[in-house]
Amino acid sequence: MDAEEFRRAAHSAVDDIVDYFTTLDSRRVVSNVSPGYLRPLLPSAPPEEGEKWEDIQKDIESKIMPGLTHWQSPNFMAFFPANATYPSILGEMYSAAFTAPAFNWLCSPACTELETIVLDWLCNLLHLPESYLSTSATGGGGVIQGSASEAIVTVMIAARERFIKQYKDPVIPNGHAPQASKEQIEDEEWRLRTRLIALGSEMSHSSTEKAARIAGVKYRSISVNATDQFALTGRGLKEALLDLTRSGWEPFYLTVTLGTTSTCAVDQFKEIAEIKKEYPNLWIHVDAAYAGAVLLLDEYQVLTEGFEAFDSFNLNMHKWLLTNFDASCLFLPRREPLISALTITPSYLQNKYSTSGLVTDYRDWQIPLGRRFRALKIWFVLRSYGVNGLKEHVTRHIKLGEKFAGWVQDEGKNLFELVAMPRFALTVLRVKIREGFTSGSSGSAHVCGNNKTETKINEGVASDPFVAEDDDERTAETDILSQANAVTKEVYEAINAAGEIFLTGTMIKGLYAIRIVSANEQTDEAHLRKAFEILVKTTKDILRIRDRMRFDP
Repeated sequence: MDAEEFRRAAHSAVDDIVDYFTTLDSRRVVSNVSPGYLRPLLPSAPPEEGEKWEDIQKDIESKIMPGLTHWQSPNFMAFFPANATYPSILGEMYSAAFTAPAFNWLCSPACTELETIVLDWLCNLLHLPESYLSTSATGGGGVIQGSASEAIVTVMIAARERFIKQYKDPVIPNGHAPQASKEQIEDEEWRLRTRLIALGSEMSHSSTEKAARIAGVKYRSISVNATDQFALTGRGLKEALLDLTRSGWEPFYLTVTLGTTSTCAVDQFKEIAEIKKEYPNLWIHVDAAYAGAVLLLDEYQVLTEGFEAFDSFNLNMHKWLLTNFDASCLFLPRREPLISALTITPSYLQNKYSTSGLVTDYRDWQIPLGRRFRALKIWFVLRSYGVNGLKEHVTRHIKLGEKFAGWVQDEGKNLFELVAMPRFALTVLRVKIREGFTSGSSGSAHVCGNNKTETKINEGVASDPFVAEDDDERTAETDILSQANAVTKEVYEAINAAGEIFLTGTMIKGLYAIRIVSANEQTDEAHLRKAFEILVKTTKDILRIRDRMRFDP
């Protein structure tokens, strides 16, 4: 393909992309192909001679498109969004054209310096502490990772190495006893490694547990309660730390979350920061992959209280902030532990700029060596939308989410109950069981005919299940929860099978629930209203069928 052929092909590809975005609303959201659908459609080997672009392009619509689930669709309300916009796509085009591994400053100074600048911009926009800036006196700064999962495993490794370095053992005072041999020091270090344990709440993303496996350490989740809105509290953390240390474990790392996956819970950062004073070697990472976007808004600045005490913070711009995957922004108030853990400099990577200490080499801030020019698309998005445009985007979806939750609590009150407080454009609900179910006042509800076994709903949000006093009550409660879970799951599966909208199911403290998130750029009130009506109709249909089966088996 020569330059002119590329020009024509690029124009045609851009036309295709625009047509794709403008027809998303009419496409089935979830792909309904069967596993292995693609192999019979493609040749068993690549062509011996090159093909014309026109022939290649035709296969996008006929062979690839049927196997896509359309994450940009306004009817995609599952997981969390993975937004892509025209400015970010343009950034990818330029990044591909400029392709350079960019593992150090010398490889392409603009790659490094633009990343430092745009992450400082973002740090200020999110109202993070000044220590997270690249210009801070503490030596902080930001780096773009591939995903929040990658960020977590990266900082967990840094936390592990920092803990070992700072650990003081009586056998090895200050870790450098002259009377200890090199072998003794190494043996003691490896004994310490076997006692290390990483922590997260039971609502933390699974990436923390996976990172612990990769880092070769034990993982423990800390229980949370509906009465605390499923947030990790200082009290819960302190109890876990005391229990673990009494058992001989060395807690060295904790993930706290701003916007958990299942319910968008926000851990009690201020309380946890106080506990950190008693455990200064505990690395605390804030996973704000999705909901961290709300920190753009002045009314949510209060959520950053306690961040000064923490060791790292991560936000995915490729979720809510209009930048296509991948653009995961990791910030640290002190870069030294990360660089110390990950720096290896063979002779072929040495150069006068790196050794001068005057430049940043981001290869030392991540697990891979090479890296893409991802700062371009963030730069394009920040400049194209501006601060106010991003704020309006986030605010609009929060309001849409509140409107949807209002429909659930008003028009849907006889069918659904909220499992958690609606937050950050996310609504989490489950189906009510009509058998023996009578609505009470003030949003309360009583389940089961004996009026003893009940699930309480406070201000429309489910709290922890009632603890039964005897075997009969326990059996009745289990049966009710089982029925509610089964119906809710059936509704969820029926909706996704139909393909008009796409939702996610989740388990929360034994309750099966449906998540509806309204943060795609093209989603508006009409799309959410359609989703609510589909939810209502599907639920009524399933309950009606179950009633008929019960009375006419």
